[in-house]
Amino acid sequence: MKSHSDRYSRQVLFQPIGEAGQRRLISSRVVIIGCGALGSAQAESLARAGVGKLRIVDRDFVEFSNLQRQTMFTETDAAERLPKAIAAADHLQAMNSEIHIEPEIVDANHSNIERLVDNCDLVLDGTDNFATRYLINDACVKHQINWIYGAAVGSYGVTMTIRPAVTACLR
Repeated sequence: MKSHSDRYSRQVLFQPIGEAGQRRLISSRVVIIGCGALGSAQAESLARAGVGKLRIVDRDFVEFSNLQRQTMFTETDAAERLPKAIAAADHLQAMNSEIHIEPEIVDANHSNIERLVDNCDLVLDGTDNFATRYLINDACVKHQINWIYGAAVGSYGVTMTIRPAVTACLR
């Protein structure tokens, strides 16, 4: 842990993580599908924690109406109408240059969902619709990938951790 000793020292000191947990984070691969308010917050937390590889999937572009609730993005991102996945990747790389970030400017759908979740340890739901959540669910259950359903609407939020063959799935 010598090369990461300063950046992650507080996590290593936190016994539930420790050195072994930090090594596990650094070697982890996470896919976030949807990079709006929830997905961008998830991405920032994971980048700062040192998750080694993040795949950010979103088809939308940053708009000025996003800026009051999607804290990852800036006025410049909105003025340039950057794809959310690209803007997020740029900001995340500036936060932590030691991690690998793969932006995917696509609509997660039935033809690409398995490719998008391929070779990952965890999938996080940052979407805003159940059709995509069911696609995530089906691909993750099929390939035994843990995923976390999440939603934030108005002033409340919900979450459900799905561990295939261990817990109930979204269906």
